[in-house]
Amino acid sequence: MNTETKKPSLYERLGGVYAIAAVVDTFIDRIMVAPELNANPLVDEAHHRVPKAGFKYLVTEMVCQVTGGPQRYTGKTMAESHKHLNISASEWVVFAGIFKAVLDEYKVPEAEQAELFAIVGSTRSDIVVERPVSKAG
Repeated sequence: MNTETKKPSLYERLGGVYAIAAVVDTFIDRIMVAPELNANPLVDEAHHRVPKAGFKYLVTEMVCQVTGGPQRYTGKTMAESHKHLNISASEWVVFAGIFKAVLDEYKVPEAEQAELFAIVGSTRSDIVVERPVSKAG
């Protein structure tokens, strides 16, 4: 008899689609109005080009899929949807800080937060435009 129990998926540990959708709802509301992110005119324009409800739907789909849920993401790849936005490393840090604050607000345990940040971090190279460091002098 196998006494080993299967660990619940991250999706299950996060509480499933309803809990994920609630976090995404708050998170998108915050990033859409973050002055540090909207200082980038390309990001600001993108934030106003699509209805917020549709954006929240796609992000919820994506988070559910990558955490082991039954949903399938139907949007563009991260590279396709971000390559034209010229997102900087400092904007990424602001985005991550907002994400962390929302996860804390919803009392997502640290272990699950670490897994989520590993997933989000894996998309950084598709989102952030690295700029060469200029040397003065």
